[in-house]
Amino acid sequence: MMEGRKLDKDQLGQAFREEALELLSELETLLIELEKTPGDAEIVSSIFRAFHTLKGSGAMCGFDEMSQFTHHVETIYNLVRNKKITADKRLIDLTLASCDLIHRMIDSPSSDQKVPVGRGAEILSSFAKLVKGGAGTEQADGHTGLQAPYGDISGRSEKQVTYRIRFCPGPDIFSNGTNPLLLLNELRRMGKAEVIACTDAIPELRDIDPEKCYTFWDIILTTGAGISAVRDVFIFVEHDSEVKIDVIDDGESHFEAEDHSTLGEILVEKGELKKEDLEKVLREKKRIGELLVKEGLVKPISIEAALTEQEQLKQIRENRQKIESMMNIRVSSRKLDKLMNLVGELVTVQARLSQTSSNKSDPELDSIAEEVNRLTGELRETAMDIRMTPIGKTFSTFKRLVRDLSIELGKEVELIATGSETEMDKTVMEKLNDPLVHIIRNSIDHGIELPGERERNGKQRKGTVHLSAMHSGGQVLITIEDDGAGIDLAVVRAKALETGLISPDAELSKKEIFSLIFTPGFTTAAKVTKVSGRGVGMDVVRRTIGALGGTVEIESRKGTGTTIILKLPLTLAIIEGLLVKVGREYFILPLSAVEECVELTAVDIAKAHGRHITNVRSHMVPYIRLREKFIVEGNAPEREQIVIITSEGQRIGFVVDSVVGEHQTVIKSLGTLFRNVEGLSGATILGDGTVALIIDIAKLVKMFEREELMIWA
Repeated sequence: MMEGRKLDKDQLGQAFREEALELLSELETLLIELEKTPGDAEIVSSIFRAFHTLKGSGAMCGFDEMSQFTHHVETIYNLVRNKKITADKRLIDLTLASCDLIHRMIDSPSSDQKVPVGRGAEILSSFAKLVKGGAGTEQADGHTGLQAPYGDISGRSEKQVTYRIRFCPGPDIFSNGTNPLLLLNELRRMGKAEVIACTDAIPELRDIDPEKCYTFWDIILTTGAGISAVRDVFIFVEHDSEVKIDVIDDGESHFEAEDHSTLGEILVEKGELKKEDLEKVLREKKRIGELLVKEGLVKPISIEAALTEQEQLKQIRENRQKIESMMNIRVSSRKLDKLMNLVGELVTVQARLSQTSSNKSDPELDSIAEEVNRLTGELRETAMDIRMTPIGKTFSTFKRLVRDLSIELGKEVELIATGSETEMDKTVMEKLNDPLVHIIRNSIDHGIELPGERERNGKQRKGTVHLSAMHSGGQVLITIEDDGAGIDLAVVRAKALETGLISPDAELSKKEIFSLIFTPGFTTAAKVTKVSGRGVGMDVVRRTIGALGGTVEIESRKGTGTTIILKLPLTLAIIEGLLVKVGREYFILPLSAVEECVELTAVDIAKAHGRHITNVRSHMVPYIRLREKFIVEGNAPEREQIVIITSEGQRIGFVVDSVVGEHQTVIKSLGTLFRNVEGLSGATILGDGTVALIIDIAKLVKMFEREELMIWA
């Protein structure tokens, strides 16, 4: 039993860690947005809710110290929400530091990890000084701002219930020493409260008795404190006051966003309008509020109170609907990988079934094969969709990186992200993080100039790094573009000469000079800093992207900026391929790279005078013979086929005996023995059990280029 309980606790803690890390990532994005627009109440409320969720969930999962620390940060943002302090840069810096500390506590293998004494105390002390220096931090009840927003400090996350409260104090309430405004402020500290003062009963100035109360209040309160806590606010005045509390939203019922009470329904519920009078006015088909006031059926203040209630309920239900639509089932990557492996095996079996049915004249078997083919295709697409995740989550993490790095380097830089909804395989995305970090750091350090230098060059003080993503066929294009100084080709060439990468008489194209940047150890930095200068980074980028089956391209203009384009496959599990045959061997070419197929005859070969090049509609296209490259036995047919593909902006052909057709390719690793074979990225199993090798286009093209340089050197 003890082992079972420990397992449950560990599972609960792991689930919390996953949720908390997502919340912290979201918090960083919100905080950076708040820094740009300090007065945005919606962002402040979102930050408050995120910290409240961290506090409550952490306490329930055993992260008590983290919950207590987060409670203090939540309290600060309750003050910001109530406009007691301003969300300036100092507050944002402290909050981001708090997020870092919470991250460390969550990453701890033990859920009872205590707040690091020095750093935690330093942050809380800085918060306290900030609150003390803020205007109007003293609460109406005499308490300071650093306390819970409302009573519950245990960290329990209660459901948010909305109440309609009518508070009519007795006329002699002042003589008892009670100030009604203190009661209203206490309600405000319990949650979101909209207060409407009803002043119609106030007499003319000459008839006013200053010791009597003529005002009553309608309050719409959304809180998790519970109805008992709400009633306790009025415990000392209920004997001589009218206090009516109704639940108008229980915090649990499922509503559509539009499913809120109409203005007339609210007034009828409150007893301020008769149902028959409402029906009479509705027949006029005009704005009900104006008609009710015009007919003298309802006072203007009652209309205002009803509209406030209607709007608050609408917002609550819209937010609840958004939360429900965002609820996901968490599935481990291991289970998803297993699912994809099973789907891959099913695709292979389906290919065998299709081939078997095509070899037999059996209409019933053909029908079954077609149905299995359809179902397998749908299952494959669904399984791949499950693995797909929007790239926006990865993009959002870089806003903090750009902010901190620009401050460290004394630069003004803004990150603009577009295409965040673009989806790609989770496995690809996880391996993409480090290359993007290297590129963005280089853009800020080497590309974006200091504010003064930018102004002298006629640019805005603030530089921009534009991060975008989009689908292109079976690939994802990720572009990192900055408006900085660009790449100086002369400096790159000079550095390459200095390090012996090229000879003094070497004639290099613009693209070839850019490619030198990816050489291990290459850097143009004048000195080594904490950010760059060691020549480690861009070579890692090319190696990582290449291992994912992608490519890297650089475009730059001196003084204007640099653009780096990453081309990546959508998924690493199953691809659409073009099946080709050379002798008795089968090969797969990624279909997304294929442009067209043309014939290669003996006449075409003769015209090239021994060069591996052919004329395709007045354009010279070099080609690679797969028969020669992989030493395939047998003689080539009289008419061969050239499959023309595009690699890093160049057209190149692969000569094969014949093109079989499109093929759903389940990628299998080649194993340890063949891991270092150049030009191949994996293998797949055909319907008849034959193994087809998957061509690594990028590596094969680079091998071809190296060989050509050696021949003509």
